[in-house]
Amino acid sequence: MTSFLSALLIHSDAQRITASHSHARGQLFGAQRGLLTVGAGDSLWVVPATHAVWVPPHCPHSLHSHGAFAGWSVYVDDAACAALPAQPCVMQASGLLREAVLRAAQWDGGDFDAARQRVAGVILDEVASLPRAALVLPMPADARLRRIAQAIAADLADKRRMEDWAAWAGIAPRTLARRFLSETGFSFADWRQRARLMRALEMLAAERSVTAIALDLGYDNVSAFIAMFKRSFGVTPSRYFSEAA
Repeated sequence: MTSFLSALLIHSDAQRITASHSHARGQLFGAQRGLLTVGAGDSLWVVPATHAVWVPPHCPHSLHSHGAFAGWSVYVDDAACAALPAQPCVMQASGLLREAVLRAAQWDGGDFDAARQRVAGVILDEVASLPRAALVLPMPADARLRRIAQAIAADLADKRRMEDWAAWAGIAPRTLARRFLSETGFSFADWRQRARLMRALEMLAAERSVTAIALDLGYDNVSAFIAMFKRSFGVTPSRYFSEAA
């Protein structure tokens, strides 16, 4: 049988930054070590080594690793993607998926025999069925709200209230609140907190100190940041990556 899936391992001691692009094939990728930020469609994901991201064929996406990185990538022919998600998504990677990918990365090309077909089938089955994760930051579609979201993301220490941002963008506060919720699924305050959490993960992966992260994100004290992080992830910032490993 002609091969329809290929895998490769990636290692880098420096950051990897890939501008928005697309493939004719579907792509599944994840980290063995490090943290990824992935942009696809109108969303951003922060993807730790416990998770993987699926991008269907022809979907524009960008990639940014934080710190040293080791990971893997799987490419799936368009014709084999029919039963896979039609939209990009993040999933909690299973041990079975990781081991199957590592096996596929050892293949040296050529047609698929029965053994390779079974391994490839396991990868496709896992992509189709693994639990989806919520490490996503949706961006609003409205141009005025998107300007606000981008400005907040550029300076998460900015403490301006929603009313101040509404005046800055020329939109009524009640309209901002209503449309932010309808377009992102989060209230304005929850969206900003989520943006801070995702940036905190990026900074932790780059080995910034917890104190520096708290100050950079606009928290009045380190304890407030640690408490918020633990409420969201169940562990303190200093233990996040060791617990996730």
